[in-house]
Amino acid sequence: MPSIASHGSQSVAASDASGWRALPPEYAIPPVAPSLREALAYCERLARRHYENFSVATWFLPKRLRPHFYSIYAYCRISDDLGDEVGRAQDALQLLDEWEAELNATYLTLVEAAAPDIQKNVEELHAEPGPRNPLAPRHPVFIALRETIRACDIPRQPFADLLTAFRQDQRVSRYETFEDVLGYCHYSANPVGRLVLYACGYRDSERQQLSDYTCTALQLANFWQDVAVDYSKGRIYLPLEDLRRFGVSETDIAERRATPQFLELMRFQVGRAREWFHKGLPLAQKVDSELAIDIELFSRGGLAILDAIERQGYDVLRRRPVISKGRKLALVGRAGLRKLL
Repeated sequence: MPSIASHGSQSVAASDASGWRALPPEYAIPPVAPSLREALAYCERLARRHYENFSVATWFLPKRLRPHFYSIYAYCRISDDLGDEVGRAQDALQLLDEWEAELNATYLTLVEAAAPDIQKNVEELHAEPGPRNPLAPRHPVFIALRETIRACDIPRQPFADLLTAFRQDQRVSRYETFEDVLGYCHYSANPVGRLVLYACGYRDSERQQLSDYTCTALQLANFWQDVAVDYSKGRIYLPLEDLRRFGVSETDIAERRATPQFLELMRFQVGRAREWFHKGLPLAQKVDSELAIDIELFSRGGLAILDAIERQGYDVLRRRPVISKGRKLALVGRAGLRKLL
């Protein structure tokens, strides 16, 4: 993990790193931090542009929570792209380090706000006195996120866990057991649900566990939907022990051969994911009505992905299963009806 003290020098070099050039220009860390209003607008644009289902979900949220969800989504979106869209593992790891330095600086400035004397100590430690802490974050996501963290009292760990997953993607491309896959989901998916709970004021372990079930299920559904896509990136999330058990080879996946053995393997994995969705469904009865609608919407959407896999006979190699537009509208309509009632 990069030290907080390294933030300043890393950010200066960030825009010049080859990895940043592989990403949209607006992702780069700017030389000067934007205003809070500009940062909030940046996060909302990013959320609405990149993920239409996220925008649909926010229809059902209280207006006061929407900026928090936009900032959390923007953090997750860019973090994911830093790990997945750069091209070279070395560049991705460098950018993730720079991104974590911004995260560290965000929490440092929150500590300073709570204890102003720390600002003087930090300046003396780094011999960089001035009216503004040189280690403060500059990226608009962190300017907006700082307000969400402050308002909702969110700990650093879920944000950092996501970066652990994206670093792991640069180093690990195969998982021997299902437990290993679940270990990856612990970092890649479960923190998102916990961040949502924190934003909505829930901090207890019971709701967090139920959220973990749902988020793991969503991750598994995405893995089984994207077996061919992930293989094109050099990754296999299907447990290797299951490939051997069902008599499936990596060559079958590489050549997109949906053998009877592969179809049985996918039938088994879809059943597994359904179990995790059903374990998490009670969460909707343990939160307020607005969040319950979102939880059900995402859970039903994940189950719809599994239904789509099943409808095409579990062949996810020759055609990526998707949810039809009509099915999406039905899911949203059902959620809207619940809102009205």
